[in-house]
Amino acid sequence: MAITALSPDTETDIARVTEALGMITPRWNVRIMLALSAGPMRYSELAAKVCWLHDGQLHPKVKALWDAGLVERTEHSPRHVTYAHTERGTALLPVLPAIFTWAGKYLEKADRSLTAVEHIEDGLTLLTRRHAAAILWVLKTHQDVSGRALAQIVMPDSHWTNIYPPLRQLVDDALVLTEGTGRPYRLSASGDGLGPVLGALSAWAAGQPLTQAVHHPVWGSRQAGNAAKPWISSPSRTASSLLSPTRAPEAASAAWQSRDLFSHATTGPKTALPAGGPRR
Repeated sequence: MAITALSPDTETDIARVTEALGMITPRWNVRIMLALSAGPMRYSELAAKVCWLHDGQLHPKVKALWDAGLVERTEHSPRHVTYAHTERGTALLPVLPAIFTWAGKYLEKADRSLTAVEHIEDGLTLLTRRHAAAILWVLKTHQDVSGRALAQIVMPDSHWTNIYPPLRQLVDDALVLTEGTGRPYRLSASGDGLGPVLGALSAWAAGQPLTQAVHHPVWGSRQAGNAAKPWISSPSRTASSLLSPTRAPEAASAAWQSRDLFSHATTGPKTALPAGGPRR
């Protein structure tokens, strides 16, 4: 049974993006992935990097990332075990600067200066709202859409009024706009600006080079035109191609200064602020 009334290829793409977001959005996952960017390390070394997490909190997080295929455990000897990114985990890292760039541009400014990792976490919170990926996809492709029409596409097997709670949340998050009750919905500038983020997540999830994000049939650059080939999984992955940044090299390198992204590694995280359109 189809989850949505979208085409199978589109439904698969949305499901992949949603799954990818589900891997990295849970609390502390991005920080653990960033800590492991320094290279393979023992559990005690990783624990020192994220010292605010107790062992009972860190171990399940690491195991979940291992189960997701983002982290690998290597046993060199019974007393020497290290943890590191898998090739798939390494390939995901260049997606994070796109989230950081989008959050810094579109999310309401905070009362205090936020680290880059906090920008990323706040952006991820908005993207993992229920049905968010499907709703954003439909609004990107169809422009102004009524709530009933959205429901028929996004949740065809549910009562059409069930579309309104997730829609209201996206409006509150300033990703979607409407002029009032009964009026159609459309993407806001910030919702439309998610193209590089969702395109990069789609490319990563499909095993394509991140440079292909601009050719995504929906989230790609308007100037890029349609993709030359169907948007399907590549038969193989290569580390060099998957690590290509989705934005300008200078922007990505600036975003990935370790002191900016993970400056709180030894001091613990600052109090998280609520995420949302006017979320800060």
